[in-house]
Amino acid sequence: MRIATYNVNGIGARLPRLLEWLDETKTDIVCLQELKAPDERFPEAEIKALGYNAVWHGQKSWNGVAILARGLDIELRRKGLPNDPDDSHSRYIEADVAGLIVGGLYLPNGNPVPGPKFDYKLAWFEALLAHAHTLFETERPTVLAGDWNVIPTAGKDDVFSASRMAEDALMQPESRAAFARLAFAGWTDALRAIHPAGPLYTFWDYTMNAWARDAGFRIDHLMLSPAAADRLIDAGVDKDYRGREKASDHAPTWIRIR
Repeated sequence: MRIATYNVNGIGARLPRLLEWLDETKTDIVCLQELKAPDERFPEAEIKALGYNAVWHGQKSWNGVAILARGLDIELRRKGLPNDPDDSHSRYIEADVAGLIVGGLYLPNGNPVPGPKFDYKLAWFEALLAHAHTLFETERPTVLAGDWNVIPTAGKDDVFSASRMAEDALMQPESRAAFARLAFAGWTDALRAIHPAGPLYTFWDYTMNAWARDAGFRIDHLMLSPAAADRLIDAGVDKDYRGREKASDHAPTWIRIR
């Protein structure tokens, strides 16, 4: 089973690229972020035509998350986090699919630092960590997948230039410490479990010729509970899709489990 996270950066503008990727890769379960569309503008018919069922949590112009399942039943568990510090933002969705709990998330960016947006990022992260603990205690195979807006380390394997990103919310010690707490609590960073070393960038900005220079960083993650990590057999980034015409600035990031 192939499971992916994909920040589409506007499902209306990027729908041809999304449908192309779905058709070519036949990914079984997909967590989408940054739909940037209200619920009624979600392209359910186009996605269903490719054999996918879907649940979504939209928002006009900003945020928005969805979970797609190819030929599989999908049962919505919740929209939004418990104790979300601002539930007007559509940033989390959770479903039961094929015996898995799948949580799709879009963590706040947090810039500029310091400021209220960074405070909100950390507060949202705390709510996510608390909910992750609840999910962990179920002992069910669980995948938390999405755009975490956190670069886990300062090494070249995770970021093209730590010095260039040093003042960014994605690289702040508080952001990285919150992400690390998941690993300490027993969650597995799936990409690094399969590829412990080497660049695995998932995002390249539209500016500064970042794609051509491969000036990217890793912020799209799939974190696995022990029961899911035991079934992990492969992981990777569909990097080539970032280079296609009118592509998202993120590349689809995936795992394969038994």
